[in-house]
Amino acid sequence: MPANTLDLVTELTLRRATPADLKGVLALLTRTAGWLNGLGVRQWPAGGFPAERIEPLIGEGVMYLLDAGSPLPAATIAVDGHADPEFWTPADRPGDALYVHKLAVNRTCSGQGLGEVLLDWAALRAAAHDRPYLRLDCAKDNARLQSYYRKAGFRHVRTIDLPHRASGALFERDASAVIPAALSYNRTPAVPAQRSGHATQAWKVLDITSHNELIEC
Repeated sequence: MPANTLDLVTELTLRRATPADLKGVLALLTRTAGWLNGLGVRQWPAGGFPAERIEPLIGEGVMYLLDAGSPLPAATIAVDGHADPEFWTPADRPGDALYVHKLAVNRTCSGQGLGEVLLDWAALRAAAHDRPYLRLDCAKDNARLQSYYRKAGFRHVRTIDLPHRASGALFERDASAVIPAALSYNRTPAVPAQRSGHATQAWKVLDITSHNELIEC
């Protein structure tokens, strides 16, 4: 191995966010919002979210993060039963799904599949709660993001065009579709290596399918 090449493995742990994580979660969401707005995507406020928007998610135990052992999480996701009433109607049977919010991946970890891992885990959680669907909404004018969700197993339900909302493209996936593959895991799934200059950073995600306390409670 060349002397200027590093093989580093960082283990990421999926866990519930605690009040002590608020600062790091807010920082990641702010950075992600700034990055999105720099691309012209108005999904989130350019300055991120105020603490009073995120504190309830942590207090309710529905905000999760991938912990890399540093103040800034590798990724965040909130999963709950809240269906935005401006988007999901009674005809959609809102109680049939869990809903994804605040999915963000640290840009230093981007392109490594962490978002897909979290979405798969969220689908497992929905199935464990006898919810047949996992749903989300995203920016109605962001074709790239919508393509990302399609590739992650989501189907486009419809787009709601409200002038005061940047979001409005509604997606859902069958929660049970991920179960057979998830149950076949015999080892910790590895995320491909992240390359930066001469350094190689490998990320290893703990087998989240074995975290039954997070999936079932």
